[in-house]
Amino acid sequence: MELPPSYRQFLLSANGWGNDDDCCLLRVEAAGWLRDADPSIAESWSAPKPEDSWSVPDELYFVYGQEQDSIHYRGEYVPGTLLIGYWDDGVALLNPHVRTSEGEWEAWHLAPWKPGANRYRSFWDLAMDELRMRYAR
Repeated sequence: MELPPSYRQFLLSANGWGNDDDCCLLRVEAAGWLRDADPSIAESWSAPKPEDSWSVPDELYFVYGQEQDSIHYRGEYVPGTLLIGYWDDGVALLNPHVRTSEGEWEAWHLAPWKPGANRYRSFWDLAMDELRMRYAR
């Protein structure tokens, strides 16, 4: 499977970044499908809760940026996401189920202290948001 362009570009220039618990993007050989790499995370985030209604309608799901509500993620996508890193006690994932016309995959940040997933249109958007937040501290 061909990886999304912004993530491929990152791997060509860095092939991983960081090595601490706070932020670590994995080398390409360490990345893997969440269901295989960390089955417990895949299972806990994909199991529907009683208040959830699978699946989230498009008008709630395809909202990005400040207007996004992280509870509107599709748990059924979780096992099939690509684990690419760890940060802030959570995981960074690429979601091949949602792709742009340019071939980008949706990117997610899941953490136990969040009610759902922060979702981005691409790896690039996820990485830039993380950098903005780090420099704002």
